[in-house]
Amino acid sequence: MNDYVIFTDSACDLSSALLNEWGVRFIELSFRFEGEDKEYSNSDMEILDFYNKMRDGAVAKTAAANPENFAAAFEEILKEGKDILYLGFSSGLSTTYNSSRIVAEELLEKYPDRKIITVDTLCASAGQGLILYLTLEKKNSGASIEEAAAYAEELKPSLCHWFTVDDLVYLKRGGRISPTLAFVGAVLGIKPILHVDNNGKLVSVSKVRGRKAALAALADKYGELAEGEQKAIYICQADCKGDAETLAQMIKQKYGGEVNIITDIGPVIGAHAGPGTIAVFFIGKNR
Repeated sequence: MNDYVIFTDSACDLSSALLNEWGVRFIELSFRFEGEDKEYSNSDMEILDFYNKMRDGAVAKTAAANPENFAAAFEEILKEGKDILYLGFSSGLSTTYNSSRIVAEELLEKYPDRKIITVDTLCASAGQGLILYLTLEKKNSGASIEEAAAYAEELKPSLCHWFTVDDLVYLKRGGRISPTLAFVGAVLGIKPILHVDNNGKLVSVSKVRGRKAALAALADKYGELAEGEQKAIYICQADCKGDAETLAQMIKQKYGGEVNIITDIGPVIGAHAGPGTIAVFFIGKNR
């Protein structure tokens, strides 16, 4: 029986148009700016406007999806007589997944003949998007909901996320680096190389000097870790598409990898990493 819906949230950094094309339902996470009461979703603001506000000094704050939003969205599908496989934003970065799990348990009491399986992807941004795409491919090949969920779980330890940021001030605001390191890094042009670890948390791994060296380091991480024929390679960028295209060329020229999608880093991730952030996602030997 293949009558189930794959569900995710907007932290996957794939456009709503693409998710709709794939038949994937999703919850919109929200953000706001300090000093404003209004809450926004991705569809409420052009992404370039968002990053320009950040460059002008606005401080963006994000919020996890609340249980009420999950309950309404999930119940709509259950009433259609369909089951749900939810692939959620890393629990190491947000409480969104935990909200989905609690709601799933409550709804299964109300709809005992239905199935809701929630998977903590331990992924962020287009890493979450990539695990979503690969699981969807599994579903489309005829996999049951249990088989698709098991496949997503198998992918998690090998879903590589490698990032760099252009301005350390945003990591400083989030408490990921010290004010001293942010100041010294800005003066010396230091760029951190980060990844999402096995616990789904963003951690700093190394530092290089200059943007070109940072892009080369990301390409070299692909060369070091990529395993087997890649079904898909994704790049995410925060208003730095030229650098994203340069990184894609590096990966192809040095290692023969073909980037499938270059997508925007949305506000939920961008609020913490800032404009100029760039990331690459692929299947590797390990994270």
